[in-house]
Amino acid sequence: MQDGFLTVSVIDSSTNRPIENATVNIYKNPESGERQTQIYQNLKTDNSGQVTGLTLDAPDIQYSQQPSDVRPYSQYTVEVISDGYETAIIDGTQVFPTVEARQNVPLNSQSRRRHFYYRQNENVYDIGDNTLYGTYPPKIPESDLKPLPAPTGFVVLDNPVIPEFVVVHDGLPNDNSAQNYWIPFKDYIKNVASSEIYSTWPEQTIYANVIAIISFTLNRVFTEWYRSKGLNFTITSSTAYDHKFINNRNFFDTIGVVVDNIFNTFIKRPPSARQPLLAQYCDGKKSQCPNQMTQWGSKDLGDQGMDYESILKYFYGDEIVFEEAPIVSGVPVSFPGDTLQVGSSGKYVRTIQNQLNAISKSYPAIPKIKEDGIYGNSTAEAVSTFQGIFGLPKSGIVDFKTWYEISRVYVAVTKIASLNPTI
Repeated sequence: MQDGFLTVSVIDSSTNRPIENATVNIYKNPESGERQTQIYQNLKTDNSGQVTGLTLDAPDIQYSQQPSDVRPYSQYTVEVISDGYETAIIDGTQVFPTVEARQNVPLNSQSRRRHFYYRQNENVYDIGDNTLYGTYPPKIPESDLKPLPAPTGFVVLDNPVIPEFVVVHDGLPNDNSAQNYWIPFKDYIKNVASSEIYSTWPEQTIYANVIAIISFTLNRVFTEWYRSKGLNFTITSSTAYDHKFINNRNFFDTIGVVVDNIFNTFIKRPPSARQPLLAQYCDGKKSQCPNQMTQWGSKDLGDQGMDYESILKYFYGDEIVFEEAPIVSGVPVSFPGDTLQVGSSGKYVRTIQNQLNAISKSYPAIPKIKEDGIYGNSTAEAVSTFQGIFGLPKSGIVDFKTWYEISRVYVAVTKIASLNPTI
């Protein structure tokens, strides 16, 4: 066994604000013939709604480096209890060795639920296996370039735009009983990547797989693939049609930082002028997919030292090009293009200072700062504290990933986002 690491973050599901002093209990899920074991008892969340620094057993890293009959991650149950809220139980939080896992736990207010309809006081979320280990239907091959919808009221943009939300249909496309989830775009990509690859893989392999997931998702968004068929969602959670999405699963820092770095990067294949490539792939062991990426193949190439561009070109062809979507929906101000750090000044510094002060009303560990447009040590300290809470490298500078994460949290806690967003 090796050490894995876990941070639990508890938020109010209706306000997106952290819940302090919630009780967190963690149990080790039993293997065959074992009994469930309590590992941590009566932990209390801090004023950022978090319990941090938890060390948990995980299988040896060797089991995630090649296909194996041994599950390469441990599974835990995370139970969260707080006065005024329904208890939440996450059954199946996954912990890999050497990697920080982050489990977000949304709590539903008891009074709000009871006002509208009766509901039991306990919500249980079952987290399924990673697709590389579990059994899921293989992807049904499609053409990787799609016809754009006819002018029937659907808006097709000139260029891909990163949507604020992805509407995920948690089932087969024609299953009318399946639930739809509104998931922030970056959270969706982190969820899928954590469900479909291993967080212990080489960094460049993670980059390659994340860009393939982004490109596939943006193709569904850009072509209005399901909406043009009269369906009210963006994408499904079925591996036969799209990607595996598991509601309220945990993600991993090695994956989260990659997504934050490149969430607007996608690939295209000429002669398509605008359309992101529907970058299909398979694991390459349980199923085969000629002329597409194989996940284990991408891992082998990463082990050989290839960068993500070379990995993706190896599978999808040398003619593919990499582009960045210039617009991110739902963001008050777009990234200015230059990193902000001690010595920077101007309106963009003031924007960050204003947003951090608004966030600090919900996350008081972030110190209040003067909104003077001057990036001094106090601003750097506030940025570093924010980065630590939200799983970013604590650099104290505002780069691309930090700018958009500050924007995301600012929108979430100040409720500027519409209650009924559209895509």
